[in-house]
Amino acid sequence: MNAHRPVHRVAIVGTGTIGASWATHYLVRGFDVTATDPAPTAEAALRAYVETAWDAAASIGLAPEASPDRLSFTADLRQALADVDFVQENAPERPQLKVRLFADIDDATPPDAIIASSSSGITMSVIQAECRRPQRTVIGHPFNPPHIVPLVEVVGGTKTAPETIRDAMSFYAAIGKKPIHLKKELPGHVANRIQAALYREVVHLVQEGVLDVADSDDAVSWGPGLRWGVMGPHLLWHLGGGEGGIEHFMDTLMPRMVASWQELGTPEFTPELMGKIVGGVLEEADGHSVDELAARRDAMLSALLAVRAEYDPSGPSAAAVRPAKEGP
Repeated sequence: MNAHRPVHRVAIVGTGTIGASWATHYLVRGFDVTATDPAPTAEAALRAYVETAWDAAASIGLAPEASPDRLSFTADLRQALADVDFVQENAPERPQLKVRLFADIDDATPPDAIIASSSSGITMSVIQAECRRPQRTVIGHPFNPPHIVPLVEVVGGTKTAPETIRDAMSFYAAIGKKPIHLKKELPGHVANRIQAALYREVVHLVQEGVLDVADSDDAVSWGPGLRWGVMGPHLLWHLGGGEGGIEHFMDTLMPRMVASWQELGTPEFTPELMGKIVGGVLEEADGHSVDELAARRDAMLSALLAVRAEYDPSGPSAAAVRPAKEGP
């Protein structure tokens, strides 16, 4: 396949919450961004989102030439894709829609551009099925919100070229993301499956009356969640093993943990349980709106990223920006 072109112009296809957050990130990193969405109120909603999210995103990493004025919008898909270098697709999670949309994107996009999907549950092998150039298609699944959280899961389909995965990984890293390469496709990718496994046990404990909704949130966010914001579970177990490290942990503590797996629950998600969780969450929110809580979350995440940048050289660089444009 042809070499992928250097990325200067990004297209955002689908401007809901994820698409708008991606657009904010690309703008803050100094790209020209063309967004497209068929919804009649999409442009106004997108520009309002970018304005609200700009300061939080800019505090993490702002390119000298970055400006929200570099955002353009059109409802015409072909027009949006005519001269882009990288596509970030964020349409609803419906397989038939994704397959048709990717075929249209593939047809309208320059052949040396990469086409990435933010799909959280549909594999690229399904999505790329009707593309004429499937080798340049890849999953680039973010963690919400993309303009704050660095993680991007990168995984190809059966027809994706290794060069596409390599170039997508390099591109995401260059713009301040933390890409991880999934060696195999699986529904839900990785991060969503991990948080689903945790939430299943949390819901089980609430259903069994062990603790209420607010305490279950505190049990995560004020305990293991604090540590997970610094290191992943394997490295934390290495510390948990004391002087003997991970070898001691595996020899002495892991058998007990394996035995405890049998005691983990699978809750029956009844209407009563749903009502209990909804009521508990609203009580915990204490009258604060979703937007207010999101702003609080993003401010704390930005502060945590600043601390991680100071202590963790393996993390994404706050100074990472797009390469300077060559020529006039």
